[in-house]
Amino acid sequence: MQTKDALRVAVLGCGSVGSQVVRLLTEQADDLAMRAGVPLELAGVAVRRLDAPRDVEVPAHLLTTDATALVTSGVDLVVEVIGGIEPARSLILAALESGASVVTANKALLAEDGATLFEAAEKAGRDLYYEAAVAGAIPIIRPLRESLVGDTVTRVLGIVNGTTNYILDKMDSSGAGFADALGEAQELGYAEADPTADVEGFDAAAKAAILASLAFHTRVTAADVHREGISDVTAADVRSAADMGAVVKLLAICELRDGPDGQAVSARVHPAMIPRSHPLASVREAYNAVFVESRAAGRLMFYGPGAGGAPTASAVLGDLVTIARHHRAGTRGAGESAYTARPVLPMGETLTRYHVAIDVEDRAGVLALVATAFAEHGVSIQTVRQEGRGADAQLVVVSHRATDAQLAATVAHLQQMDIVREVTSVMRVEGETE
Repeated sequence: MQTKDALRVAVLGCGSVGSQVVRLLTEQADDLAMRAGVPLELAGVAVRRLDAPRDVEVPAHLLTTDATALVTSGVDLVVEVIGGIEPARSLILAALESGASVVTANKALLAEDGATLFEAAEKAGRDLYYEAAVAGAIPIIRPLRESLVGDTVTRVLGIVNGTTNYILDKMDSSGAGFADALGEAQELGYAEADPTADVEGFDAAAKAAILASLAFHTRVTAADVHREGISDVTAADVRSAADMGAVVKLLAICELRDGPDGQAVSARVHPAMIPRSHPLASVREAYNAVFVESRAAGRLMFYGPGAGGAPTASAVLGDLVTIARHHRAGTRGAGESAYTARPVLPMGETLTRYHVAIDVEDRAGVLALVATAFAEHGVSIQTVRQEGRGADAQLVVVSHRATDAQLAATVAHLQQMDIVREVTSVMRVEGETE
């Protein structure tokens, strides 16, 4: 390898991911230099507290609490793994304006204001890479951004949050309720003390926005994504799914749809039943998987650890090596592709299916009345079964595909019927074709 001046790397944040980035940069320095074609030199690590305990030992002279000074000090590459909106946004913009390329794992920022970051990178003529922002070590950003750019992606269906997948998997395998499964996830370190971002779907919604933006070449923000979490999923829901040969998963679903004025994008995150025969049904514990459908390549699946310090750092280092190669060649990678500017469909216009469990009076004609309610809103019934007798009588209905608005109106109608004691469960059904 021809000797080259080293590229100076600044790391913002030294938590579980940042500390592993520092470790890999140090331990694999020689190999990374050979792969990148130029040495990668750690120039500094910005932290909140100099005396905080860390997973790896960082030389004191590399630590600083002045992140702004670090990213504007003439470094070549900046790794942002502090998360959140601010100061991350200001630091990334300052780095780009100062001539540094950026690798970020910040899904929340990209989903909220990615357009500003991409525009700044374009103006500065620098790279902005973010493989680590979605699904940890799983390579999904680059396949959508580069490998499939010559194809037409029609659907992205994924399990992109390990915490919720662990909880739902535990509920399925042990029969535990949500609270008990969450408690176990917290004890094992899979869930935070405040699990809201995970269990209410905020984390998955940010990732869905990024995936939809890439897949469909249009700008999609987290605010565009319909979001429902798993805190209302009950053990009864999971048992009902099992009875129909299905499992419950929190899914991020991004689709290319025909809207009223041409093609549009649908982006949503919610729990859904999927058949056990579907590849995503076998994704266990805290693992992630993303299922991609395209017109030419067909169906592709990407699977692996979706979080954790070392797996996420692996994705960060992959981006660093790629950008270093661009520096060496005097080029830059692809920027944002949002040329289609497709509208995002509201959830009410999204086509889906419902599984509805209804406590009803056990008397003649009940099934006909329930079927009539579905028909009045243009929803066709695929299957129906009755469970129990007398006070325990329950109908379980699975619909054919209809708009979410039609299905919601049907459920509202059922709740007002005299023969219906309670609509005990409503869940969408995915993963099957009609």
